[in-house]
Amino acid sequence: MNANGFEKLHGIDEMDEKQVLTLCRTAEWLTRQKLSGTIELYRPVKVQTGRTPRQTGARRIRRTNVMKRIGILGAGTWGMALARMLTVSGNDVLVWSAIEKEIDSLSTTRKHPNLPQMKIPDELRFTKSIEEVCKDKDILLFAVPSVFVRSTAAKARPYVADGQIIVDVAKGIEPDTLYTMTEILADELGKEGGPKGVRLVALSGPTHAEEVAIDLPTTIVSASKDREAAAYVQEVFTNNVMRVYTNEDIKGVELSGAMKNVIALGVGISTGLGYGDNARAALITRGIAEIARLGVAMGCNVHTFAGLAGIGDLIVTATSMHSRNNRAGILIGKGETPENAVKEVGMVVEGMNALPAALELAERYQVEMPIVQTVNAIVNKGMSAAEAVKSLMERGLKNELPQGYEK
Repeated sequence: MNANGFEKLHGIDEMDEKQVLTLCRTAEWLTRQKLSGTIELYRPVKVQTGRTPRQTGARRIRRTNVMKRIGILGAGTWGMALARMLTVSGNDVLVWSAIEKEIDSLSTTRKHPNLPQMKIPDELRFTKSIEEVCKDKDILLFAVPSVFVRSTAAKARPYVADGQIIVDVAKGIEPDTLYTMTEILADELGKEGGPKGVRLVALSGPTHAEEVAIDLPTTIVSASKDREAAAYVQEVFTNNVMRVYTNEDIKGVELSGAMKNVIALGVGISTGLGYGDNARAALITRGIAEIARLGVAMGCNVHTFAGLAGIGDLIVTATSMHSRNNRAGILIGKGETPENAVKEVGMVVEGMNALPAALELAERYQVEMPIVQTVNAIVNKGMSAAEAVKSLMERGLKNELPQGYEK
């Protein structure tokens, strides 16, 4: 475009020729940079929620970083809520599931059955190939249930690149090894034929998929001993509706994520029995004390348990009807068997899976965990919920202040 054309097009009649030429050259330079990919000009992003902002309170997500290639293994509620958020934030996201019918349904309907308010963006892609989801990615996100983390890692092992940043969002402890989820990944990917030097990050905190799916404000923790990897994940996942903090205490973060599900089961049982806010508050506060005692005995930082991944995650899991563990506990408190409670909830209840490991860790580190032991008596030993609560209330009298684990 020449100066006369620019002047005519924009109705500029008070600029001298030198000023107009400068504007023309600037416009041409910006166009060249945009076409070459050197810079990315801001474009508003339409939030895909399936409802209007007035109906859901959905917020417009601003793109806060350069596009990343992200592979997500697992298409459950949490994996899909994050997949949508990351896509709307401007990333190239590919989702894999071991259940082929699930991939067919999600890619066709652009809806998740357990997230009815969320519309899956057209840009979000799906695959049935675990090789494709792993290859050439900036981040791999493991979002499968805890019981499937090891088997999924074994399938992915041949295709994961050396030095790959891997984020885990599953919460649990493996019963046989007592490994956290990132420890399982390190173990399984470290076997023959696996990648070298993978960089593991745990992403955990008070985060319901149902709220993230409609852009309600959320905070979470990116935890890793690798500070650089934690900061990288922090940057990629942060936007104006998701705020991410970092924490080097990955063991404490993952332990909190697993143990809080057991305490939430107990809180749900209390609610199902008809007990009130006093009992809920007592179970939450004494529950985090149990988790902190165990964590410090295992070498964790006590402050982690007062943070988002500790008391924050426990509060949201123990008080919300979005929580599977809370809902299952309520059903048990009302008289349902644990098996029927899980069936009615219709999704994995991680607190039940975590019970064996929680008990073994308590024994190994000689830590008293009466709430965990009582929940186990109800779930696995047939003790009535009412009798279990009575046994907790009749325990020997104690001093509330921590005894021997201040750090």
